[in-house]
Amino acid sequence: MSGGVSGDTSGDGPGGGGTPGGEGPGIGRRALLIGGAAVVVGGGVTAIVAGQDQATRLWYKVPGVEKPREPGELDHAGAEWVAASSANWRRADRPDDYPVDMVIIHVVQGSFRTALKVFKDPAHQAATHYVVGKDGRVAQMIRELDVAYQAGNRDYNERSVGIEHEGYVDRPEDFTDAMYASSARLTAGICERYAIPVDRKHIIGHVEVPGTDHTDPGPHWDWDRYMKLVRGV
Repeated sequence: MSGGVSGDTSGDGPGGGGTPGGEGPGIGRRALLIGGAAVVVGGGVTAIVAGQDQATRLWYKVPGVEKPREPGELDHAGAEWVAASSANWRRADRPDDYPVDMVIIHVVQGSFRTALKVFKDPAHQAATHYVVGKDGRVAQMIRELDVAYQAGNRDYNERSVGIEHEGYVDRPEDFTDAMYASSARLTAGICERYAIPVDRKHIIGHVEVPGTDHTDPGPHWDWDRYMKLVRGV
């Protein structure tokens, strides 16, 4: 496929196995409570505060416990919320269960409206966290907490935030000043939230994901310009 709407064929979608936060060592509720008590008994106000702070951080690693969230809550100021179908992403509690260390750039091979439509369709089985239009508008469709089926690679899905862009890979005129500027602000904010290095190892195109058959964002995406804009923010 040349570019195209984001897809995931890695087994990370429905039937792919596993549950959010279910991979790797966990911490039991009993261990957490006992650990907190042990810190308090250790003595002193400092120890109590340290214990409470540790308990706050570890609480979200207890099986069945999730971060508080509100429907339609945004991670990027200025975005509009347009919910993707729940069939196109997996609930998680990132970065507590999966570290976030990448941003993946996509081009939809269509319009802004097309991207929203297919990501709302449960049959599509794929979506990105954000969609950016030629006019610079941004729609958030999945919380950054959650894993979007976007890259065709389960590991990359769990570690990344995906940004879809309106347009076609063979039409450089689709990549407007407004789009570049808006997308760069979005990526800069993501990198700041998760301490992601602003470089081409951590900000990549869909084509660079191992195992993908996509070519987006294509040869006309100006990476030098884009990275300069992200760093400038």
